[in-house]
Amino acid sequence: MGLELYSKVEPYLDFEDEVYLLHKQFMEFVMVNELDNIIDIGCGQGYFLDNLRINGKKAFGTDLSVEQIKVCKAKGLDAKAISLNEVKDKYDCATAIFDVLNYMDKEYLKTFIQEANLVLNHGGYFIFDVNSHFGFDNIAQGCITIDLKDKFIAIDANFDDNKLQTDITLFSKQKNKLFSKESDSIIQEYHSKEFLSNLLESNGFKIQEIREFNLHSDEDADKFIFICKKID
Repeated sequence: MGLELYSKVEPYLDFEDEVYLLHKQFMEFVMVNELDNIIDIGCGQGYFLDNLRINGKKAFGTDLSVEQIKVCKAKGLDAKAISLNEVKDKYDCATAIFDVLNYMDKEYLKTFIQEANLVLNHGGYFIFDVNSHFGFDNIAQGCITIDLKDKFIAIDANFDDNKLQTDITLFSKQKNKLFSKESDSIIQEYHSKEFLSNLLESNGFKIQEIREFNLHSDEDADKFIFICKKID
C-alpha cells in the first residue's frame, strides 16, 4: 500500500481546514472527559499528538509509515513505526483519526479492534472516524493535479464495489533537472455503521454514541465518529 508515497504528497494537499475541524471534535471529547494517557493509532505526521501535547496530555503515537514517524520524531513527539500488536503499555483512551479504519479490510479489522481493546485499561475509550458511503461515493472519488516548480502530483480516486482505489503519481525534479517518477496505490474500504457496531460489541466495546459529521459537505454526513468504551 502506498502510505510512504502518500506521506510525500500529503503536505501539498491543502487539508489543513479539514484536519483542524476533525481534530477539534476529538480534542473536545478528550478535554470534556478529562482524559489523559492517550494512544493515537495511525498518528501520521503527529498533528493530533502535537495538539495533545499543547494541552498538557500524555500521548503516544503509532503508524506503519516510517516516513511519517520521522516527521513526528523531528517535532519531538513520542511515536514509533510499529503495529498495534507490538504496543505493550495500557492507555485510558485510543484514537484513530482520519479514515484509519477505512484502510483496513474487513478480515483484518476484527483483529485490529481486538488489539485496540487489549491496549486499553478497563473503562477506556476508543474513538475513531470512518467515511460514510456518501463520503466515498460523492466526496472522495475524483482527480486532483498539483503543478509545482519542482514537483507534479496526480491523484486519481475511484470508488467501486465498496472500495476506493487512489492512484498516486509523483514527479520530482532532480539535480540534473530531469524528473523522476514514483507511483503507487492506496485502497480504502467502506464499513457500514451496522457492521462496525456488531464488530465492536462482539469484541468488548459498548458504543456510547455515533456522531454524524459533515466534514466536506453540507448535504448528507460524509463521516461517522464512533465513541466507544471498553467493558470487557
